[in-house]
Amino acid sequence: MPRSTGKNNIDRILDANINRAKEGLRVCEEVTRFILESRSLTASLKNIRHKVSSLAKRLSPQAKLFSGRDSAKDTGRLVYAAELKRKDICDIFLANIQRVKESVRVLEEFSKLINIKAAVSFKNIRYEVYELEKKIAQKIC
Repeated sequence: MPRSTGKNNIDRILDANINRAKEGLRVCEEVTRFILESRSLTASLKNIRHKVSSLAKRLSPQAKLFSGRDSAKDTGRLVYAAELKRKDICDIFLANIQRVKESVRVLEEFSKLINIKAAVSFKNIRYEVYELEKKIAQKIC
């Protein structure tokens, strides 16, 4: 049964996907920093992570996003699927870059309800991520 409708649920969706995108980007940064030892790829991922943070502020104040967060009761919290299976560094990178792409897509869609310019920026980020994914995967996989 839904807790509520409207803006509160949108804030929860934004909060979850902002966190998911930034977490995935951070894991990918660690791969490029410590495994590939690539300053430029690491900087590119870090730049995208900072863009996501900056855009998030345009969508909703952080305190508002926090107020809708209920991690203990989140229905997706205990769904693991393939999250616990990783065979190598390539697998870790691909799983995390995929979560970034999916999260940024969600942010793009829900931003359309709040701030069209932010939605366009998230779309641009998504395409940046596609290009970085290709470059990094060619080196790590």
